[in-house]
Amino acid sequence: MNQALARRRFLEFLAASPLLAQQPPAKDTGMQDIFNVMDFEPRAKAAIAPAHWGYLRTGVDDDLTLRANRAAFDRLFLRPRRMVDVSKLDSSIELFGQKWPTPIVLAPAGSQKAYHPEGEAAVARAATRLNHLQILSTVTSTPIEDIAKIHRRPIWYQLYPTSIWDNTERMVRRAEAAGCPVLVITVDTQGGRNTETEARSVALDPRPCSACHPVTSDGRRGRRMMPMFQGFQTQEFTVHNPAQTWDSIRRYRQLTSMKLILKGLETAEDARLAVEHGVDGIVVSNHGGRAVESGRGTLDVLPEVMDATAGRLPVLIDGGFRRGTDIFKAMALGASAVCIGRPYLWALGAFGEAGVARVLEILTAEFRLAMTQCGTIHIAAISKSLVGYHSR
Repeated sequence: MNQALARRRFLEFLAASPLLAQQPPAKDTGMQDIFNVMDFEPRAKAAIAPAHWGYLRTGVDDDLTLRANRAAFDRLFLRPRRMVDVSKLDSSIELFGQKWPTPIVLAPAGSQKAYHPEGEAAVARAATRLNHLQILSTVTSTPIEDIAKIHRRPIWYQLYPTSIWDNTERMVRRAEAAGCPVLVITVDTQGGRNTETEARSVALDPRPCSACHPVTSDGRRGRRMMPMFQGFQTQEFTVHNPAQTWDSIRRYRQLTSMKLILKGLETAEDARLAVEHGVDGIVVSNHGGRAVESGRGTLDVLPEVMDATAGRLPVLIDGGFRRGTDIFKAMALGASAVCIGRPYLWALGAFGEAGVARVLEILTAEFRLAMTQCGTIHIAAISKSLVGYHSR
């Protein structure tokens, strides 16, 4: 067979792929050679400033937990089912009375203008276009009011409880006024963290911080000058509150009518305490491998959390999701939804809004293909019987 004929037949094979059939071709976008979300990573590295790239890719200590998140997926395999009518597929989920077309959620991530000039606004437009839930970070580089106007549906707000309650209360009030129905309280960075990969990258970047960050009057980096911190009576606070305890849940309940989700739980013990304290939901998370060097992937944590909560509240998960099959595995173990982070940030850095939309298209198509191959025509049909563990 000559080379031209072989190439033509290969392209005909690709054109007939059920996965690619669900994805519109990327025309004149520079994304013609993007086939999966990992393809965005080298493009993002080339486009993003070295210090910012280091912040995006960092874990903590030796990045062991960062790698453990991905390794966890390799230990789990799918058990495809055949001879099922999958001609009509429903991948939608419901969270707190709101229906979404897939379980794919855009995780909170700070300082998105570090990756693209339009930052969170570009992400919101892509999320709106494809009807996906977006969670906005405390350390957003775009005010919450602006994002709430761009996204046609209510966004959720992720909260870092600061060391000064008045400051925390001010942010919660702003989120509530912007129409956020859910407050996602991050609890996994109370003790700080050691982001060595980020520190090494910053050392390689010769630019002064003032080149792209607002700075305080004494020349410090301006995290305290981010939009959600504007108007604070004092700039002397820490973003993370080391004094937070389970008793804080009662205080949040008195402050807001928003649903309360705790993000960053990793054990059955804490999951049971969350239920006991009346929390509305959980995000199983190790902050993308950048909280503590536990050495344990979130997918490994999920089964014990599901056992502890026993279906009494929604359990979301993040950490290392790169494929539709990854999402399917988490749903099979009982997750209510999956939050993605780095993939859409890579795409944002490389291609802006169009890149974020493409990531959502790819993951949606892959997830729906996994549903099809496993004979699950709706989310409720995805069960633990469809996955198994490789023997070690």
